Amino acid sequence: MLTESQQRALTFIQAYILRCGHAPTYPEIATGIGIQSQGTAHRYVKVLLELGYLLNEEGSHRGLRLPDELMEQGMCIPLLGTIAAGQPIEAIAGHDSININQMFGGDNRYALKVSGESMIELGILDGDTVVIESCNTASKNSVVVALIDNYEVTLKIFRPLSHDRIKLIPANADMEAMVYQADRVQIQGVLVGTLRIY
Repeated sequence: MLTESQQRALTFIQAYILRCGHAPTYPEIATGIGIQSQGTAHRYVKVLLELGYLLNEEGSHRGLRLPDELMEQGMCIPLLGTIAAGQPIEAIAGHDSININQMFGGDNRYALKVSGESMIELGILDGDTVVIESCNTASKNSVVVALIDNYEVTLKIFRPLSHDRIKLIPANADMEAMVYQADRVQIQGVLVGTLRIY
């Protein structure tokens, strides 16, 4: 069982490797987990190596890699509890984890970068990354990737209408909904989630 500090180090190293394709240096690990001592970072890494959470990378000056099973599983981060976004609630520590790959990954999923403000009232902002599940049908009021006239693609709320028409609705009161004949619109996927880094 890892201590909270060791888990924080592992989470940082996993995220760094998955994002950059190589391991962080000891100074980068120390900075990344908010400590001053590179020696402490080295001790954390030594424990992670001994327990098999990390492996030595031969011939690399950075020297670390993730085990194959961790690369396949994706990144897990600790789930430490619940926090109020309204009235304060009692702080109760949790000891679970969230597997980001299980939440957002999958053979039929892909990501798109959002450009524009048409979905801001659903909390989807310009510059966000949305995770989409590939499909060619959608239920009423789903947020979909819609290809229009085999040319333009847009992220909108999907609403089928009578007389073989489709309404694509923005989540922004300053913008108008668009209505098309159904044969002009091809559903390419449904929104799974939104990713944002601050």
